[in-house]
Amino acid sequence: MKKSEIELQIIAIIDKIRPFLISDGGNLEFIKYEDNIVYVQLSGACKECAMIDITLKDGIEELIISEIPEVKEVRNIG
Repeated sequence: MKKSEIELQIIAIIDKIRPFLISDGGNLEFIKYEDNIVYVQLSGACKECAMIDITLKDGIEELIISEIPEVKEVRNIG
């Protein structure tokens, strides 16, 4: 299935964030974009980290929404 323009933008942002998470032993994977919600999977050290909600909401979500206003929320399905 062909990815939408918004999905391609989301993936590009995630690709910029990923090296920082990998350097901390974690990782981030785009799962899908549906109904203005981005679904991701945090893994590795990120999955067990006590700061996961802060990383997700104050970091990843804020960055994606600031660049793509159509996005209303980012959810971790991990």
